[in-house]
Amino acid sequence: MLNFFKQHASLVFENPQIVEDFQEIMVSQKFKKHDIIHSSGSVCSHFYVIASGLARVFYYKESKDITVHFAAEEDSFTAIDSLIQRKKSKYSIEALEDLEVFSINFNDLELLFEKKPEYEHFGRLFLQQIYIDLVERIDDLQLHSTKERYDILLTKKPYLFKRVASKHIASFLGMSAETFSRIRGK
Repeated sequence: MLNFFKQHASLVFENPQIVEDFQEIMVSQKFKKHDIIHSSGSVCSHFYVIASGLARVFYYKESKDITVHFAAEEDSFTAIDSLIQRKKSKYSIEALEDLEVFSINFNDLELLFEKKPEYEHFGRLFLQQIYIDLVERIDDLQLHSTKERYDILLTKKPYLFKRVASKHIASFLGMSAETFSRIRGK
């Protein structure tokens, strides 16, 4: 959300109260490396903004975990399917490093939007960014070769290659650990 506010600074300039109102519903939390922040099969009631650390969103398929999202400093994460639809999620969320996050409860956010409907514009822009990220992710997986996906991720998020286990990056890129290792070695 911090990054989002930077990208949409005009929202803050038009209504500086928005930052204070969001700070009132944000709760600071810490998680240890390998903590499961959200488990599949349960309803996710929070979304998180990372102050420090790294997390991943993943699901299980045929006894393998498949990473679908990484989030680092100033990024947000949640089990979006569950948060929006208020249903049990197929996704789990794991801290890959010790995490310091700001947590926002879905009900608190809904109440804020109810009290201040002008903030719904913020919510719409936030969801649009999630949609854009999702479309880019789908395009990467469907339109690019394994090597191209590797290069795109290396360009967009080079820090992942130093902070994340190869097996998680390989699953995120939709390739085997062996293919990942071969591409990385070139």
